[in-house]
Order: sequence, then C-alpha cells, then structure tokens
Amino acid sequence: MLVFEAKLVGTNEQYGKLDDAIRTARFVRNSCLRYWMDNKDIDKYDLSAYCAVLAASFEFAKNLNSMARQASAERAWSAISRFYDNCKKGKPGKKGYPRFRKEQTHGSVEYKTSGWRLSEDRRCITFSDGFEAGTFKMWGTRDLHFYRQSPTEGDPPAALAHQLKQFKRVRVVRRADGYYVQFCIDQERLEKREPTAHNVGIDVGITLFYTDSDGQTVANPRHLRKSEKSLKRLQRRLSKTKKGSKNRAKFRNKLARKHLKVSRQRKDFAIKTARCVVMSNDLVAYEDLKVRNMVRNRHLAKSISDAAWTQFRTWVEYFGKVFGVVTVAVPPHYTSQNCSNCGKVVKKSLSTRTHTCHHCGHTQDRDWNAARNILERGLRTVGHTGTSTSVDETDQYLSEETPSSKSTRRNRKPKK
Repeated sequence: MLVFEAKLVGTNEQYGKLDDAIRTARFVRNSCLRYWMDNKDIDKYDLSAYCAVLAASFEFAKNLNSMARQASAERAWSAISRFYDNCKKGKPGKKGYPRFRKEQTHGSVEYKTSGWRLSEDRRCITFSDGFEAGTFKMWGTRDLHFYRQSPTEGDPPAALAHQLKQFKRVRVVRRADGYYVQFCIDQERLEKREPTAHNVGIDVGITLFYTDSDGQTVANPRHLRKSEKSLKRLQRRLSKTKKGSKNRAKFRNKLARKHLKVSRQRKDFAIKTARCVVMSNDLVAYEDLKVRNMVRNRHLAKSISDAAWTQFRTWVEYFGKVFGVVTVAVPPHYTSQNCSNCGKVVKKSLSTRTHTCHHCGHTQDRDWNAARNILERGLRTVGHTGTSTSVDETDQYLSEETPSSKSTRRNRKPKK
C-alpha cells in the first residue's frame, strides 16, 4: 500500500464539520468496544452489524457514512484481536487491554470507497456524507493523475477498472497544524538499483547516531534536546493560563505544534538516513534491540527515545524490501564485549569507549568494534533476513554435520 498525503484547505465551518465526523467515528469505535465488553463471545462481524444498530439509535451516527462506521468498528476489533494475540503468546507484563479513546488533538475518520469524490484535476476532494463538509482544496506534492477515477480517451476499460479499485481507503487526519487527507493506494513499490558489492554493519548509539563497520559515523541530531528550551517556556505559559479559557487553548495549540515539528524532524532524519544506508550497500546488518526494555532506564530514556532507533530500523527494513537489499537483525549479545579481531571476550563497562583486547592487543573504538561484530553475525545469518536469529541456531546450521530433524523430540515408546 502506498499512502499519499495532502493538506486540506477550507473554511472554519468546514473544519467544524470534519470535527463532527471525527467525533462520531470515535463514538462508534468506543460503542463497539463497550458492546464487546458486555458480550465477550462476539466477533468482528457482530461488531460490523452493531454499526447499523447505532445508526438507527443515534441521528448523528446515521450522518456518518456506512463504510466509515464499519472502518471504526474494524479499528475496535483490531485492538481486541491484538489483546487476544498477546494473551495467547504469553507476552510478559501488560497484555494491552483495549481502552476507550478520549478527545484528543490527533483524531481521524476513515472512508472506504464511498462518501468522497475527487475532482477532474485531482486538486480538490468532496465529502458527501451526512455531515456535508463540502469541497476542500488539497495542498501537497503528490500527483494523483495516474490514479484517476474518470475515463479519458485512449484508456482501455480494463485499465480504468483497475484504477478505480486502487483507492482502498481515504483517511482524514486532524493534527495540531490543520487537517490532512491520506489516500491508501493498492500499489506495490519496487525500485531498481545498481549493486554496490558492499556490506555494512550498523551499531546505533546515543553520542553518535550510528557507527558502521567501515568506521564511518553519523552525528546524533538530538532534535528534542535542541528544542527543550522553547518547549519548557511554552509549557510554563500553558500552566499559568486558566482552564477552559481561549488563552489556554491558544498556548496548548502552540505547544502541540512545537512537539509536532520535533516529531517531523525526527522522522525526516530517520527516512533520509535509512534510504542512504540501503542505497549504498547490498546487505545491512543491525542489532535486534529491545527498545521497550531499554527505555526503563530513567537516566537514558529521553535520549533513547529522541534517537528513534525503532523508527530508523523500520525504515531500513522498508527500503530494503523496496530496493531488494538484504536486511538482517542479529542478536545484540556480546557485540560490544567480543573482540572483532580474535573473538575473545573483553569485559568493559558502558563508560569505556575504547576497546583494548588483552589477548591480541587490538585497539579500536568501542562502537566500531561492535559494528564489525554485527556485520560478521549478519553474514553468518544471511539466510534469515529480516528476523532475529540466535547464535546457537546459527552455529548449529553452519556446522559440518547436518542436524537431525528429530533431534529435540523424545524417543517414543513402542506400541504394545
């Protein structure tokens, strides 16, 4: 799926109607969740049928498009099924019990194939459900002419029918700086690139964003740290305002816009860095870090979250699929402790930034040494792309003897 996004330009009255649609979608989602809590033996089809009951009971729910109500019910079932999966897998800690959504800045309503219509020049969109939000201009750089919905001369009917089905979802998202529309298009993205015959291992960090196996480093931009002064100032101004006043709403919006800018800076840096890494190498190896457990350290939680390691890894894996580059997640155990020259274990604390091996005398930067170990493990586990593979399993399958398929089974007793 490709997601094309554009900003909606309209009047304050139109924005108010979009707010009503978003509020109704949240009401349908919460109502379906309450219906599941009262009747635990239901499935997603029962929630979809319950949308018709809500439309008959509430006039404002009837104004929302029928497919938009079903999409809100699907969101509720997505949270429920995630909770069931975590329980079945025995996930430690909280299982993610579904919660009700509250009024918040970032809300959304999702349409499927009805309730909206594009103009001929693909610069305007019209919402035609019961709220009658009207026509909005779309401000963005994405070209939707390829995915046109009206026939033109020279186009075969089969191609036009395929283009009609490519628009799967249209989502209206509310953010601190306005309203956006997202087009979810059913299109597989595959791009070609020239092989570079070069492999790289990446060790992410806090002082430096990452260090690769060639010794190249990328500085950590620290977007949140650089904006902390202005964020604290806006937070103090907000705390001094009266609750429910227009002045408080104004400063709350300013604070939300500042946080939105920081998050966009972080995302932009992760995308550009990940694309550069993937385009420059034929294999990218990185650590399978459990960031959720690492942020429990109250001394490093803010710095780890500001670095956005998980977001960077997600984009590396995405671009790896787009450009056909192998991405390997290796276990992070002893990548910093092992010597990349002789393989011996050299114990060191986190404050020790230089690796000095007492066995072979090899001296190297700590992160550079770890990146070389990550690349070595990635080359050994290249058959398990995109997943985490333990060292024991790798050693077993790389050994000279072929492991038996029934090595871990118990010997069955012969039948009497």
